[in-house]
Amino acid sequence: MKQVVIRKKKAAALRRRHPWVFSGAIKSTPEGVQDGDLVQVVGEDGEVFGAGHFQHGSIMVRMIVFGDTAPDQAFWNQRLQNAYAYRSTLGLTQRDDLNAYRLIHAEGDGLPGLIIDYYAGTAVVQCHSIGMHRAMEQIVNALRHAMGTQLSAIYDKSAETLPRNYSENIKNAYVWGEGAPNEVLEYGHIFQVDWETGQKTGFFLDQRENRQLLAQYAPGKKVLNTFCYTGGFSIYALQAGARQVESVDVSQTAMALTEQNVELGNFESGLHQSHTQDVMAFLKEAPADYDIVIVDPPAFAKNIKKRHNAVQGYKRLNALALQKVKPGGLLFTFSCSQVVDRALFSNTIVAAAHEAGRSARIMHQLSQPADHPVGIFHPEGEYLKGLVLYVD
Repeated sequence: MKQVVIRKKKAAALRRRHPWVFSGAIKSTPEGVQDGDLVQVVGEDGEVFGAGHFQHGSIMVRMIVFGDTAPDQAFWNQRLQNAYAYRSTLGLTQRDDLNAYRLIHAEGDGLPGLIIDYYAGTAVVQCHSIGMHRAMEQIVNALRHAMGTQLSAIYDKSAETLPRNYSENIKNAYVWGEGAPNEVLEYGHIFQVDWETGQKTGFFLDQRENRQLLAQYAPGKKVLNTFCYTGGFSIYALQAGARQVESVDVSQTAMALTEQNVELGNFESGLHQSHTQDVMAFLKEAPADYDIVIVDPPAFAKNIKKRHNAVQGYKRLNALALQKVKPGGLLFTFSCSQVVDRALFSNTIVAAAHEAGRSARIMHQLSQPADHPVGIFHPEGEYLKGLVLYVD
C-alpha cells in the first residue's frame, strides 16, 4: 500500500480512532495516488495508524482498519459477520413480522462509505466512496458468507452516490443472484419497496421505531403525514385505527407508492386521502383541526455552508405545522440534516413555537434506530433528530 503521512499535530484524532482524515491533517501523499486507492496512514515518525480509502475532497481518507493489518477477504468476512450478529442481538434477523433492516451503517459499523439495507432476501448495497465500490467483490463474498440461505440477491445501487467522473462508467445492477422489487414486512405492516428506482435504497428504514411510536397515539385521530414518501407513517396510523389520514408529498412517484401501500393494507374506503402538492403550500391552506401532524422533510442542508438557510427553513415549516395542530394534539417533527445537531434542532423548534404563538411540552426525544448505530468514536454519525410535542 502507498503511504499517506499525517502531520504530527494532527495525529491525535487517529489515535482516538476517528475514521475521517481531513485534507488539512495530511503532510504528504504518495505520487500517483488515485481516488479509491487503499492507502496506509502513518505518522511523521513512521507510526502506523491503519489503512483506508483515499479520495480527493475535504475528507481525504476514510479509515476502514486501524493497526498494521491489511483488509483481506477474511477482514471483510469478519466485519460483515459482526454486523449481522449485532442485528441478531437486536432481534431483527429472525422475526416472522419483519424482514427489512439496515445491515451496514457506514462508520457506525466500521465501514465508512458503505450502506447495506436488507429487504426480504435482497441486500441493496450503496457505496458513497470509490474505494468502497472497488471492493464490491469482497463485499459480495462477505455478504454471502454472513447471511447464507437468507440471501437470494445482491443489488448494487451506487451510481447516484459516487462522484460523477467515476459513476458515469457504472450502472445499478444485480451483482449476485436475481431479484425484483418486492413486498416487505415491518412489524406486520406490508410495504412495496422499489429499490431499483426509489429514493436512497428504496425505503426509509430509519423511521421504523418512530412509526411504532406514532401507532400508540393514532387510534381515533385525524392524522396529517407531510413529506410522506411511500407512506410509512400513514400505514402505521391507519393500521392503528386512525379515523382519517392525509398524506402529502410533491412527488407523483412517491404518492403512487403511498397509494399502493394503502391498497396493500386493505383499509376501509375513505380513510386515506392523498395530496400531490408542495408541503408548504398545502399547510398554508390546511384546516387547523389535526390531532397529529408529522413533519419529516428531506435534509435541508448537506453541508455546513447551508446550515443557516436550513434552520430558517425548519423554523418556517414547523411554525406553520404547529398552527395546524388543534389544542391537545401532537406534532412529530424530524431533521435528518447531519450538520444540524440535536441542540440546534431543538432550539429551532422552540423558535417555531414562539413564531406560531403555541405552547407545547416535549413528550419524546427521538433518534435513529439501533440498526443505524452511532460509532462511539464517531459522534457525527447521529443524524436523525426528532421531537414529539404535546401542543396546548
